[in-house]
Amino acid sequence: MTALRRRDLFCGILLGALVSLSPCVALGQRDAKALRTIGFMTDFDVRDDAVGICKAVMEGVAPGVRIIDITHQVTPYEIAEGARFLAGSAPYFPDDAVFVVVVDPGVGSARKAIIAKSKKGQYFVLPDNGLLTLVQDRDGIVGAREIKNPEWMIGAKMSSTFHGRDIFSPAGAHLARGDDWTTAGPEVDVAKLVRLDIRSATVDAARLRGHVIGTDGPFGNLVLNVPAETFAQLGYGLGDVVPVEIGGKKYELPFVKTFSDVPVGKGLLYIDSRGRLSVGINQRNFAEINAVGAGAEVVIPRRR
Repeated sequence: MTALRRRDLFCGILLGALVSLSPCVALGQRDAKALRTIGFMTDFDVRDDAVGICKAVMEGVAPGVRIIDITHQVTPYEIAEGARFLAGSAPYFPDDAVFVVVVDPGVGSARKAIIAKSKKGQYFVLPDNGLLTLVQDRDGIVGAREIKNPEWMIGAKMSSTFHGRDIFSPAGAHLARGDDWTTAGPEVDVAKLVRLDIRSATVDAARLRGHVIGTDGPFGNLVLNVPAETFAQLGYGLGDVVPVEIGGKKYELPFVKTFSDVPVGKGLLYIDSRGRLSVGINQRNFAEINAVGAGAEVVIPRRR
């Protein structure tokens, strides 16, 4: 056989092999692409194995699934904080993303484990304890199911205290791989989902009244239940010094765009990245220095 014929024969065999493999390759690419992204959030912290176990369960049900950690340091049992973090992060995920959220002080009780679907198409796998409140208000919920189907759970040896592993993680992975969510369990009336009593600040003829709803990570900036548009009703503009009462203590704080607009160690009012009025100190921790945190009342008079 001449060298030319040997080359042609080799090329023919190679081409045939590639053609025969291409459907499998394409199928693999298609399957990987079909997996929905999972956003994972808990109050578990990362000091033990709980988060890793939950991820291993998800990977076992939906191999190759992409899991993005939102945070695992929600203040323990603080459902309202979890609701705030969930609503703040969901817009940055794909419209078909799955969220597995476990802030569950009522684990093992009569509270429902549910899947809810928003009008955007995102899925939320979580306890029915109010975590969904802010997402429901902003995006709307088109349906919900209680997770009752054993095939959507980890199995017979289910714990009464670790539903993050046994119910929420496997259910989230089933959704991520495209399983029909209506088979997870019976329908839940969306109008009867548990809701938190989350209120925005109020403004009357004389003043604004609101509350501190949390702090900004490790930095100690105070997050207020004051949307930017509500604060705007008071008449203050950038550069104005604003009298603010927080937890009964009075402050005079400039309203500015960002921290560097005031000297290091000086306080400020600003609109945070989520569009809420916040209080901070440039390169210092306002909450620690002033011994103030979530729940403190905030009073701001109208501009004179």
